[in-house]
Amino acid sequence: MEFRIETQDTRSEARTAVLRTAHGAVETPAFVAVATRGTVKALSVDDLREIGVQILIGNTYHLLLRPGPKLVAELGGLHRFSGWEGPWMTDSGGFQVFSLGAGMEHGVGKIASIFPDEEGVPRPKGESLVKVDEEGAWVKSLVDGSWIRFTPEEVIRWQRLLGADIVLPLDECTSPFHDRAYTERAMERTHRWAERALEAFAKTKGLGPNPEQVLFGIVQGGAYEDLRRRSARYVGSLDFSGFAIGGSLGRSKTDMYRVLEWTIPELPRGKPRHLLGIGTVEDIVEAVMRGIDTFDCAAPTRMARNGTLLTSDEESFRIHIKAARFRKDEGPIEEGCDCLTCRRYSRAFLHHLFRSGELTYYRLATLHNLRFMVRLMGRIRETIRAGGTLGLGGLVGG
Repeated sequence: MEFRIETQDTRSEARTAVLRTAHGAVETPAFVAVATRGTVKALSVDDLREIGVQILIGNTYHLLLRPGPKLVAELGGLHRFSGWEGPWMTDSGGFQVFSLGAGMEHGVGKIASIFPDEEGVPRPKGESLVKVDEEGAWVKSLVDGSWIRFTPEEVIRWQRLLGADIVLPLDECTSPFHDRAYTERAMERTHRWAERALEAFAKTKGLGPNPEQVLFGIVQGGAYEDLRRRSARYVGSLDFSGFAIGGSLGRSKTDMYRVLEWTIPELPRGKPRHLLGIGTVEDIVEAVMRGIDTFDCAAPTRMARNGTLLTSDEESFRIHIKAARFRKDEGPIEEGCDCLTCRRYSRAFLHHLFRSGELTYYRLATLHNLRFMVRLMGRIRETIRAGGTLGLGGLVGG
């Protein structure tokens, strides 16, 4: 992998770069589309190419359950198996260890806001489906209820078989409700797992369909400045090709921005930085200004399926197409958007499709929301290259 910084903003940490993998280049800052089970829900790979998606991320936990890494490897790895021949990332399943464990117990996760101090309905609390120990974690299968052993070594082996270009090690995410003592213990365990993952990665070179894989490290430490800085320095000192920032980012978005400000200066400047699970318009702009290169988040596609469409025509950057005000609206989701949905279909038609439960809606809505994200990242790159001021005003339109 090659990572070449092209433009550095003089007023912030924002930068543009090119990330070259064995399966193509990614211009950053970039949004990584979530393909949990090897596909972006409702879209084909031709759709993804048409709207300009550069890179996908799959989920090791879900791909382990079905169809299994061994079968994926036998069928050519994720690239050939899925038909997406561009760059792939895979996560470790570490977020599922969190979401099915502490996330269940504390009522936080992807559906409810991960920031408990932000407005939103808390997720109902439940019983943990995870048991974490020094060796790894036992995680219950959502398919058949069996217990699966996750270790740093097994997670690397599974991802070698899946064949993604960029893979992530097993880490222990923490909740905003975990205290400092637990957060520190989890961080230190993540560091030990990182060392084991690097050793396993070296030993398994040649296993699977993609010999050019690279491994990113993951920074933990919750919303504690000294822990975040210590984790970033430690993980940054190891032989990773890039870095991801994960775990609890605090109780609010303001906390998240502070976490990035503590973490980024401690990481090697010449390697890529990925922010796990964050993808709203506001957060992307703020994170880019603090030095993040890539993002992954299921929110744009999940919102599309639930009737929320992204548009810079609204102050909130979104509309809910079910609303009665769109019943006779002949305009596109967003004026000036070049996606197929906006070129050919009205808000009124999408309103009808959504309220009728028509399957066509899911494709058209997802096409638009992902194209919105691609256009947003393109405008951000253009602004940085031109030496302009990053901000929400005037950035997402056009």
